[in-house]
Amino acid sequence: MEENNTTTTTIILAALSTLTPPQISTLTTTISTLFHFHRSRLAALLSSHTIFSLSLHHLHTLSLHQKSLLIARHLLSILSQLSHILRPTTTRMPPYINDRDLDSVLLLLLLCELNQHDPESLKSLSPTDWRDSLCEYVSATMLTLTGIGFSTSEILMKYIEVMAKCKRFVDVMGCRDGKERKEVAASVAAVVALPSVEVKQGGKECVVCKDEMKQGRDVCELPCEHRFHWMCILPWVVKRNTCPCCRHRLPTDDVYGEIDRQWEVLVKIGGSYF
Repeated sequence: MEENNTTTTTIILAALSTLTPPQISTLTTTISTLFHFHRSRLAALLSSHTIFSLSLHHLHTLSLHQKSLLIARHLLSILSQLSHILRPTTTRMPPYINDRDLDSVLLLLLLCELNQHDPESLKSLSPTDWRDSLCEYVSATMLTLTGIGFSTSEILMKYIEVMAKCKRFVDVMGCRDGKERKEVAASVAAVVALPSVEVKQGGKECVVCKDEMKQGRDVCELPCEHRFHWMCILPWVVKRNTCPCCRHRLPTDDVYGEIDRQWEVLVKIGGSYF
């Protein structure tokens, strides 16, 4: 597990190393705003017995898979910030998580953090007393949580830490049943955005049907610049989000599929670091 965490951190660092100073500034500003919002939600949750009880109850009603999905959505929301800067022209699935789920995932991550820091602090208490223990833990790290006086490097390290933690959890839960994730369809928005281009010179075949793409005919061009007959590629992308030629991934509405796609972008862009 520690080895996987190191690899994850290295991949994120490699991708960050390719950013220009203006891009770093944009990313830092964006994630600082995002983390400030998360800290505000967490502070409100811990200061209110009612909100805390409702969030904890909501967590207790969720299955392990549903908890994994919560963290996956949270991971996608922070991963998308970096992916969009690395590939600003790429169509992306807008991550969405409602306030109740955000409170629940922030509470879940905080409980995991406290359990890792002090395993006995929660085991010796009933769930009704967890709030006091969490408040004490947060109070002890208040300067870190406020983010006052944070440098760019400190903000980015916090970003890497949170992303690596969520990615590790999602990877473990995604492989729990020993099966690989199924192929997923490209998102409707990504498919609608695909351009139609005219074939200027005949002779090339559509790899799906093996027939020639004739001169003057309109065909579909994927972001990887591979072209196909529209009638061939549409049935393909409603089942899978990869190019038939090079396996380039289109955006998808599936949370896990979109995490995989955006993570692949980080690996490719940061590849020169290794």
